[in-house]
Amino acid sequence: MNNLASPEIWFICGSQHLYGPGPLQEVENNAKEVAKGLDNSSAIPLKVRFKALLTRPDEIYALVQEANHDQNCAGLILWMHTFSPAKMWIRGLASLTKPFCHLHTQYNRDLPWNDIDMDFMNLNQAAHGDREAGFLHSRLRLNRKVVVGHYSDPEVQERLGVWARTIHAWHDLQGAKFVRFGDNMRYVAVTEGDKVASELRFGFEVNTHGVGDLVAHVNAASDSDVNALLDEYETSYVVAKEMLKGGARRDDLVYGAKLELGMRSFLKEGGYKGFTDTFEDLHGLRQLPGLASQRLMADGYGFGGEGDWKTSALLRAIKVMAHGLDGGTSFMEDYTYHLDPMGHQVLGAHMLEICPSIAKGKPSLEIHPLGIGGKEDPVRLVFDAPAGDAINVSLVDMGNRFRLIVNEVKAVDVPSLPKLPVARAVWECKPDFKTAIAAWIYAGGAHHTVYSYPVTTEFIEDFATIAGVELVVIDSDTKLREFKNELRQNDLYYALAQGLRV
Repeated sequence: MNNLASPEIWFICGSQHLYGPGPLQEVENNAKEVAKGLDNSSAIPLKVRFKALLTRPDEIYALVQEANHDQNCAGLILWMHTFSPAKMWIRGLASLTKPFCHLHTQYNRDLPWNDIDMDFMNLNQAAHGDREAGFLHSRLRLNRKVVVGHYSDPEVQERLGVWARTIHAWHDLQGAKFVRFGDNMRYVAVTEGDKVASELRFGFEVNTHGVGDLVAHVNAASDSDVNALLDEYETSYVVAKEMLKGGARRDDLVYGAKLELGMRSFLKEGGYKGFTDTFEDLHGLRQLPGLASQRLMADGYGFGGEGDWKTSALLRAIKVMAHGLDGGTSFMEDYTYHLDPMGHQVLGAHMLEICPSIAKGKPSLEIHPLGIGGKEDPVRLVFDAPAGDAINVSLVDMGNRFRLIVNEVKAVDVPSLPKLPVARAVWECKPDFKTAIAAWIYAGGAHHTVYSYPVTTEFIEDFATIAGVELVVIDSDTKLREFKNELRQNDLYYALAQGLRV
């Protein structure tokens, strides 16, 4: 995946100095073993490193400052092996800027009933040590994830793995750069937003370059690089005969390769992790980048059509969460509906730009008229997405806050679409079509989304918690009246929340 660092998680154990050096050494040894067990888990994709046993306020504060300034630290796992009076943690945690997870576990899985004595009880006090910590976290209104259970439990490791993938995405967004080639589509509301607020909230920056800056890179593509990329196309895809060597549309594919090389060059040179474009701003380009955008997404770049920079950044984040998991993640758009009373379905597609990571089988590389934008016919990958559980996620700017909206869906096999030359997916919404679509509209969800098979609602919940933004979920349990009330209550909560953390 392009431009992706591999940070680590710091494992922190809390105790107190009153236990003395001998017992504290045992506590530290136990904590190191817990950290090692998590580090060895295949469910957790980041390195888990035991960092410290903390027993005094100055130690805690110093550790937090170190974590805040260490660019290789993605987040902290906190565990109170024994009782650790929580007032010691106030100054440190109040200044923490990294995400943290509170792991409520024990060193021992089973109690040695016949051997328990007071020494054992003094050293195995997580049952109330973590409750003391939990009170302070709540009192300080700290956003965190709480995971409960023995550290060897696969379900515990899986939940920690979700959190680890999410903080990896958060770490990746800090200082990330996204470029807009031109402005967003004219008169469209949902692709607008406050880029200052987004940088404050999420940590990424968004800036615009004129399309002419991209054109210079496209024109600089060398013949040798173009030929090598054409060979890659013919190996990777079923290329339409008219675009094979000697075919009538070969030159269109050659230009598509130049577009990809130019975009890659521009993004690499600028250190960008995502981009947008729009068919209304293509000055100097012969085609709207279709194939290029699809392949760049497959390599991990964020993308948003029509200048949708929020979706571009969200796509990058969710691709990082999904990195190494089975199943793909793509830019998506709810395009049109199948309203058969026996089974309502959504046909998801876009003009060109659906990521081939969600392709079922080998995509075909084709050229067809676009019918919009006034440029030459663009090349694009055409394929069907597979059946399976998936989510659609939207990020919108509500003016006083950002809102994440998730709809859990069930993708189905795509019917034959011989006259629709774009990549596409078909899904059924949970809990049902009418409830889900009404809830989406009440929530202000965009027509652009991030569509993902491996990422679940839990990932997005963790991400919203870290970012401190609103999350609304449309799933099998959604009831429209309750959902509307939730939106009203959220309006009040987010108007007041900034004054709660005192």
